[in-house]
Amino acid sequence: MTTTTESPAGALPPVVDADAWRRELAELRKREKAATRELDAIAAQRRRLPMVELPDYTLVGDDGPVRLVDVFEGKHQLITYHHMWFDDAEWQCGGCTGYTSQFTRLDFLDGYDARFVIVTQGPIDEALAYKAKVGNTMTWYSTADSPFGADVDAPPGGGFGVNVFLRDGDTVYRTWHTNGRGTEQLSHTFPLIDLLPWGRQEEWQDSPDGWPKSAAYEGWLDSPDVARLYGPQ
Repeated sequence: MTTTTESPAGALPPVVDADAWRRELAELRKREKAATRELDAIAAQRRRLPMVELPDYTLVGDDGPVRLVDVFEGKHQLITYHHMWFDDAEWQCGGCTGYTSQFTRLDFLDGYDARFVIVTQGPIDEALAYKAKVGNTMTWYSTADSPFGADVDAPPGGGFGVNVFLRDGDTVYRTWHTNGRGTEQLSHTFPLIDLLPWGRQEEWQDSPDGWPKSAAYEGWLDSPDVARLYGPQ
């Protein structure tokens, strides 16, 4: 059953005829195309970045200690999402929990000689229990007993972000890193929400007067929400 409610007062775009709408869309499309070309140029520059050789780190996976080079599982490229972790917390970072819950089918990376995993500062047994609790389907590794996380800008007690690595034989190189809003380009959640007429509905966004707005993060799923939606039923 669908429930219909009225829109917030004033939160409606102007109504025009189809021809006027297409003209406005065509003007917006110019900027969208320019942004696409700029993203292509950024990706081209990213492919030309130099890289940094890393030492032989040892992490811990669900089968025990594993060298970083073996986390690649034979692939040459590796993406890691560094999930924030706070000791003795019932629920870990809601942003990280919600963000990583969207990555459920990663086999397509096989065709690109790549793998995408989660690394966290939490002990592996606690990390795997949390993974199950919130229904996360990615592969998790712990850097609790290794400086790896801190060395790639995800230290204990905080630090989330994305790192990319390249393997040449048994040598691993760090090629790229981002954090903060830089991670948004890797998700489908915000791009979908940004298509909506009301957008993210957060106070910091540039929206017309009268559009619904709330504090930043208020609309995000928190960790208990993720567990309720995707965890064990």
